[in-house]
Amino acid sequence: MNRVARHSPRATYRVQLNKEFTFTDAARVIPYLASLGISHLYVSPILKARPGSMHGYDVTDHSQLNPELGTEEDFGALVDVLHRHDMGLIVDIVPNHLGVLGDDNQWWLDVLENGPASEFARNFDIDWRPNRTSLHDRLLIPVLGQPYGAALEQGEIRVEFDPRCGEFCLRYFEHRFPIDPREYPRIFAGHPFPDSHDEAAADFLSLMNSFAALPARHQLSEERGAERYRDKEAHKRRLTRLIERHPDVLAYINDVLASVNGRVGEASSFDALDELHEVQAYRLAYWRVASEEINYRRFFDVNSLAALRMNDPTVFAATHALIQRLVGEGRIDGLRIDHSDGLFDPEAYFAMLRDQVRTSDAAPLYVVTEKILAIHERLPEVWDIQGTTGYEFGALAGAWLVDSAGDAAITKIWRNFVESAPSFEETAYQTRKLVMRIMLAPEVEALATQLDRLAQLDRYTEDFTRPALREAIIEAIASFPVYRTYISQRAVHDEDRRVIEWAISVARKRSMMADVSVFDFLKQMLLVEPQRPAVAVHRPAMLEFAMKFQQVTAPVTAKGVEDTALYRFNRLVCLNEVGSDPRRFGVSGQAVHQENLERGRKWPLAMLATTTHDTKRSEDVRARIAVLSEVPELWRRHLARWARINRSHRRIVNEVFAPDRHDEFLLYQTLLGVWDPQAEPDAQIARVQEYMVKAAREAKRNTSWLNVDEVYEEGLRTFVATVMRPRERSAFLHDFTRLAEIASHFGFFNSLSMLALKLCSPGVPDVYQGCEAISLSLVDPDNRRPVDFTAAQQQLAALHCDRRPAYERASDLLAQGWRGNAKLYVTTTLLQVRQRHPALFASGQYEPLAVAGEQREHLIAFARQDDEWRLIVVVARWTCRLLNAELRQPVGEVWRSDAVVELPDLRNAPLHEVLSDRRIAPAQSDERCLLPVSEALACMPLAVFVQSMRER
Repeated sequence: MNRVARHSPRATYRVQLNKEFTFTDAARVIPYLASLGISHLYVSPILKARPGSMHGYDVTDHSQLNPELGTEEDFGALVDVLHRHDMGLIVDIVPNHLGVLGDDNQWWLDVLENGPASEFARNFDIDWRPNRTSLHDRLLIPVLGQPYGAALEQGEIRVEFDPRCGEFCLRYFEHRFPIDPREYPRIFAGHPFPDSHDEAAADFLSLMNSFAALPARHQLSEERGAERYRDKEAHKRRLTRLIERHPDVLAYINDVLASVNGRVGEASSFDALDELHEVQAYRLAYWRVASEEINYRRFFDVNSLAALRMNDPTVFAATHALIQRLVGEGRIDGLRIDHSDGLFDPEAYFAMLRDQVRTSDAAPLYVVTEKILAIHERLPEVWDIQGTTGYEFGALAGAWLVDSAGDAAITKIWRNFVESAPSFEETAYQTRKLVMRIMLAPEVEALATQLDRLAQLDRYTEDFTRPALREAIIEAIASFPVYRTYISQRAVHDEDRRVIEWAISVARKRSMMADVSVFDFLKQMLLVEPQRPAVAVHRPAMLEFAMKFQQVTAPVTAKGVEDTALYRFNRLVCLNEVGSDPRRFGVSGQAVHQENLERGRKWPLAMLATTTHDTKRSEDVRARIAVLSEVPELWRRHLARWARINRSHRRIVNEVFAPDRHDEFLLYQTLLGVWDPQAEPDAQIARVQEYMVKAAREAKRNTSWLNVDEVYEEGLRTFVATVMRPRERSAFLHDFTRLAEIASHFGFFNSLSMLALKLCSPGVPDVYQGCEAISLSLVDPDNRRPVDFTAAQQQLAALHCDRRPAYERASDLLAQGWRGNAKLYVTTTLLQVRQRHPALFASGQYEPLAVAGEQREHLIAFARQDDEWRLIVVVARWTCRLLNAELRQPVGEVWRSDAVVELPDLRNAPLHEVLSDRRIAPAQSDERCLLPVSEALACMPLAVFVQSMRER
């Protein structure tokens, strides 16, 4: 499969567009990005989203650009600026779901008005026949802030009329719910038209009779559906014209609505409104009901994001038309597909995307997918894409910086501090079950309904009870080792079979059920392998169940692991990242080489990301925290002192301490990661407070998004403010700053090392906004803070204008530490190397290089080579342990004489080190070509050499 696409990116720069950073704002930073060495701007979703959205993933209309980002002319101007700088555009698109509720999604409003008869009903993944018969042909809308009866009788739900379009609706604050036109007459039952208006009364009564004669919502034939749509709109226009001719009709309507809307304090006055609500295509409900009975598939557990049936070609066409046009016009050069694991059939989606979204010159479109891979998992090679967005690279590079020798000690420190610390396997297993029993219970219930129907088809399985089937599903998903499998009508791949068999085996062992044979039945259904001929005729239903099951395992893993377990298992939180596995405490250089080799062979254009809008912490925060793995004893001593010093600041709320030991342990690591003694104290405190409250809610121990414990959260906020507040005699801050200085000093070198790996390894490096320099950000919304691009432009210009010798300049920047511009310098220098040698980085062969000497574990080296050029990269790690935590630079004579890199051959062409502009002649010994590390790393703890393959 050809992975090379038109205008394949050399390096991307991700920006978050919103009302505060628009198309016009993005256009202004293009000269800076071009000067930095970026080839493609990479933007968050650009289609119309919920008003005020700061991320754009709650798209409400795929056919329009987001007006808060600008007009199509503004978008065109951005593209023009990009093209003038020989740059391209990659756009994030959201095929899996659509923003609903509110009053701005016309598809959704049409479904609410017409139920199953809506022409858009097939667009959404709705179960019109759930177990609860009262919801047959109705949508459960969990939008109310209190139980339905209370909301109704407090006057929060009201009928409204829009005379401009002749429509009635129920209104709940900003939410609008159209009333079925066939039920309009019910509003006026018992409210006769005044006798003094005979002509208007006759016309109005005739019109209400016409509404009542509309085809019902359950009449789904094409003919009756067309009649309903034609006539209901005609009747609405007649009502509008009637009001224009007879203003008294509007007065009558308003008088009736005032009565129907009831009087607070008189419960019976709301009966008519209640009866009207009960005959709609929806049932308004308390938001907490969503965790049990919602009957439309959502994005994870977000009620306001309804899943789309993207496997339907008509839905695909409707949602991709604008993107297709912009790609065809040459305005968009690549797509990032959000949450492809939520799609019914990702492989089919990618094939459809290739087939229908074509570039103007018919060249392949650059496409990457947001996909989280387990350590042992590989991206399906049959997918017609260029690769993933790079979570796995960030996890690999971050783990390489963690000192595996500190595993046992760090684990012991954590367990002693928090007092109760189950393994990550047990934590993830329990948190998956937690979200299935609470947040995603409706999705599990829908699967149980399907499985129960399948069980009833055979006398050998009809005795399996519904609770047993549900429990088997829960146990199997809780044991899943990956986000999902990819079974389809095309095949059950060997890897999918291994995953399912493994999960079922583990689930069976964990289960406490009396009859574990239910797991055999579940496995047969998931593998679409009926054991009896009588059941084989139902293979389509089995396949439907298996593919729906796959759509549930992904959100369960995301909510259970990403958004819960990673906030509970806080042993060393630099490992608690999207795409990471906290159990992997450090990796070898050989592991890095192996991943680079495989990526270079199979996915040479996959993205390499170290920070994204979804990461829990920026790369620089993680780089600091990783230093703790090198100094576990120092970490233990400081931690013990901090706990003693701050013990009096914890307070008991609801019979637990605020913060509890888990949150306190997380706080200290977080502070080490973000600490900036020159930051404005109140702003820094507020950032950490907001993060700690969010982390506590995600962990779901003492508070949660579903059940906010304001008392605990206030205790947590108070503790954060107390320990962080600068005071003349703060014993904590005095002791804390000692370790913080070590973490920031050596974390800075970690940041540079991670950066060098990203910019030189096979793949397309992605820079998240602001991360070309040191960025100490936490999880969103903290990582969406505005970037000062004016200051960044000035700093970059100063670097480019600095005429000092490069060696002197680089050494000076390194000495300035994390407060200086060393990271920006390394970023722009290496990006410009990529710009000068595009073929070398796009398709150059990757070769691991051997490192000798006692310090070899502190180093990694590799080469990239094509016919014209060779790149040699040497990068250091574990510099804190190397220097015994002394605040020195890990350069020059720090590296022993036996530390050497063995180069690929005896080529005597000089090596040009691009960061220091030095030329080095490698030494030759025993028919080997050796590069002394002390010389290679004389200026910085990383070195990148370029060598001509034509010079001899």
